[in-house]
Amino acid sequence: MQLFQDFFDQSKQLNQAPFNAQQKLPCHGQTQKYKIILIGLKIPNLPAPLHYLNFFAQIGQPQLPLLRNEYLISTHALDTVSVMCSSSPHMAGQLNSYSLDKDCLITDNGFYFADREQIQRSAKHFEFKRSDSELSFKLNAEETKLVSCFSKLRMGLAEHWSALSRCEGEIIYKGQHIAVQHQGALEFARSWNFPYFPLAYYCMQIINLSNRQQLIFMHLRDSLNRILQSRIYIKDPEQNLAQLYDQGVIFRIHRVYPRITAPNGQKMYLPREFEWRLQAAGINLYLRGQSRGDFKFGLGAGFAGSFSYSICLNGAEEIGESAYCEYIDCRALNWQEQNKQDKIMDQLAESVPIFLKK
Repeated sequence: MQLFQDFFDQSKQLNQAPFNAQQKLPCHGQTQKYKIILIGLKIPNLPAPLHYLNFFAQIGQPQLPLLRNEYLISTHALDTVSVMCSSSPHMAGQLNSYSLDKDCLITDNGFYFADREQIQRSAKHFEFKRSDSELSFKLNAEETKLVSCFSKLRMGLAEHWSALSRCEGEIIYKGQHIAVQHQGALEFARSWNFPYFPLAYYCMQIINLSNRQQLIFMHLRDSLNRILQSRIYIKDPEQNLAQLYDQGVIFRIHRVYPRITAPNGQKMYLPREFEWRLQAAGINLYLRGQSRGDFKFGLGAGFAGSFSYSICLNGAEEIGESAYCEYIDCRALNWQEQNKQDKIMDQLAESVPIFLKK
């Protein structure tokens, strides 16, 4: 199955090839070919009370359960735009939906979502703005050449890219002004409007280390609970190096929060305590994370939040309070509710992350 995945998804080969420094992230609205568009900016390791900031714009509601919110559709699926902007403190208005035709303007250089959010672009420079009584910001994000390809399906069916970015500007949370000068991750994804795709589980986490390295952890599963991807990306602006590891990567969830029902009706368990391990040639990594419990709905059919962590990378230890997490689980509940006997069998088969309710 892995050979088939590597053939169908070309991202592994692309991550191993040098990225053209003159190339930039593709970024555009809907086209005749691509009906589903995702644009994001994620900034971890912000000071309290923010801890993180995310901006996630989704143009079109796909058939993919991970990204579909039926209740947001007021006209038709491809006319529906959802924009999530969140941070760690309590929020009530992190998710807004719009009609693409009536409320939004998409140009070659910008995305304007009603009079609340907007993205402007010039070459590798992005400007993200939000005007809201609860959470506002004006952030400049400069795309670097440290780019990772999360997925790129053959025949141009879909692709998902992430670039290390330098972010600066100001965030205003309920009147409190907070200056930002941090590393972030710029993302762009585009896809055909598939009638069906079996992706059912998605976990992505981002950490900025004190030495300026950015770590991205990614775990994907299908509706039958088979691993599609388990990867760790390490980007080092000091060494001008981006690396992908997909061998020897272990992801385990040790404790979860009580089962919740999301606004779209999806039932899932959100992670409370988890770990990542990586042992490969020249690298040894161990991460232990504990969720802050600040999950907010609106990232597709799932949630975004933050977590504290301790990490050891090649003997260098670091403790942090403000890593970033995205989490969506649309698997059947029997896959989510594993008992201890299942845990033993799954460890032998290397087939599932472990969820123990405590």
